Amino acid sequence: MIKNNYIVILLLSFISVASFAQDAKNDLSLNLGYYNNNNYTHYLVAHAKTKKDGRFQTVPDVTVSFYINNDSSAANLLGTAVTNDKGEAYLLMPPSAKDEWKKSAKHSFAIVSKASKLYDEAKATMDVSRAKLKIDTTDDRKIIVTVLELKDTSWVLVKGAELKVAVKRLDGDLNVNETQTFTTDSTGTITAEFKRDSLPGDVNGNLTLIAKIEDNDTYGNLTAEKVVKWGNKFQYVSQFDRRTLFARRGHSPWWLELLAYSIVVSVWGVLMYLVGQIRKLKKLGV
Repeated sequence: MIKNNYIVILLLSFISVASFAQDAKNDLSLNLGYYNNNNYTHYLVAHAKTKKDGRFQTVPDVTVSFYINNDSSAANLLGTAVTNDKGEAYLLMPPSAKDEWKKSAKHSFAIVSKASKLYDEAKATMDVSRAKLKIDTTDDRKIIVTVLELKDTSWVLVKGAELKVAVKRLDGDLNVNETQTFTTDSTGTITAEFKRDSLPGDVNGNLTLIAKIEDNDTYGNLTAEKVVKWGNKFQYVSQFDRRTLFARRGHSPWWLELLAYSIVVSVWGVLMYLVGQIRKLKKLGV
C-alpha cells in the first residue's frame, strides 16, 4: 500500500512539473532605435531578443506595434511590423504622423510586442530630440559637417557631438582619413580632410560622402550625404568575349581547359588499361 502511494505521488509530481514547464514563458527583451537618413527618411527599428542558456538570441516572427508620444492608444499607433530572422522589425514613419512630429522638438516612442505561446507581452520606450546634420565641402577637399538641434522653434548648434565622416562603398563605409571619429567644437562643426586619393568613383568620378551620428542617446541615428567629384572615373571594360578565369562557358583559359581535359583523359586511360588487364587475366584462366 505504501509503495503504491509513493508511485502515485511521483506521478503527480511529474505531471505538475511537466505542466509548469509547458506553461512557463521566456522573457522577451525589446530595444528601439530611431533613424534619420539624409534629413529626409525617418524610420524606427525594433530589436527582439531573449536569453537562453546564458546567451542572448534574436527572436524572429514577433509582432511589434509602434506608437508615438509613448502612448499605446490606437490614436498614437504608427503601424505594426514583424521581426525578421535577425530579430529586427522596421517601420517607416507614415505621412499621417507628420503633423504630430512637427508639434514638438522632442518625442517619445514606444513599442509593444504581441503576446504569444512562447513570450509574454513586452514593451520598450525611447526619447528623441529632433536634430539634423549639414554637410558641405571646400575647393581644397575639406569636409565641413554641422550638427543642429531643434529647441523650441529654432535650430541651435550642438557642441560635443561625436560623428563619423566616410565615403559610401558597396561593402561598407570607408573613413575619409585615418581619424575614426570627430567631435563638434563650440560652433557645432567639425572639419575633416579628404585623404582618399585615387579612389574609384562612377563613370563621372563621383563619390558619395556621408556624415553620421550612431546610437546617440539624445538624437538616435542621423546621416547626411553629399556627392562630390573627387574620385577616379571608372571605365568599365567588358570581359564577355575574352578568355578569363571567371568567363562564361567555353571561354575559360586554354591552360585551364588543357589541365582539365588531361586529367579526364588520364583517369579514363588508367580505367581502360585496368579493364584490358582484367580481360587478359580471364583469357589466361587466372
